[in-house]
Amino acid sequence: MDGSQTSGPARGQPHYPRRDQLIDLLADAVGSVTVAHPTRVAVDGPPAAGKTTLADELAAVLRARGRYVIRATVDDFLFPRARRYRRGEFSAEGCYVDTHDHQSLNRVLLDPLGPDGDRRFRRTIYDHTTDAVLSPLPTTAPADAVLVFDGVFLLRPELVDRWELRVFVSTALDRTVDRAVVRESPVSSRADVERRWRERYLPAQRLYFATARPVEHADVVVHNDDPGQPMWETRTALDGRLQPWTGSG
Repeated sequence: MDGSQTSGPARGQPHYPRRDQLIDLLADAVGSVTVAHPTRVAVDGPPAAGKTTLADELAAVLRARGRYVIRATVDDFLFPRARRYRRGEFSAEGCYVDTHDHQSLNRVLLDPLGPDGDRRFRRTIYDHTTDAVLSPLPTTAPADAVLVFDGVFLLRPELVDRWELRVFVSTALDRTVDRAVVRESPVSSRADVERRWRERYLPAQRLYFATARPVEHADVVVHNDDPGQPMWETRTALDGRLQPWTGSG
């Protein structure tokens, strides 16, 4: 991004005013954070809810506003496959407990960018191609950088206090199955995708909702059943409750 201004969406591209408002709202929220270290933004939600797309859009707007953005994902902080599936390929408990290396995520990324960190961070520890642990050289972030981090289970107890802004992308869980079938059709059959979702991923999300109650910790909840026309709620400073956003447009 070079920060240049454009007059509107590219020719032939859909334009969704409410989605533009949402991304601007999130970028404004990031800009309102006043800390002496990088701002750490979580974009949480079920698989196939639209987290990655939203995080990419937010990162693009922040870069256009002149911010240094670190874009990272929890999928680059996986345990090796043998540990991820030690309870079985379709274990919901294994999905929630054994998939992500939260200790390393805190140690190499979230804590270095936090209030007591040295800003020397690594954005990944896992190589998907070789199923191996990585140890790349660290990069030093400027103090006003923004980390935009997407993934599942980001508001669980091991991570919830590491974020300056917490976004939860919500959609009907059954709808995520249909999206996953479309997304994974080049590599998986409908039957395989549906089994993974219904036996592993969705029960793991229900376990997460029941134990971590992520929506209660979110600053913004995005209802993303219709990605072009999302609805959203923000947490008010007066009573801490989520309220529908009522901006114009």
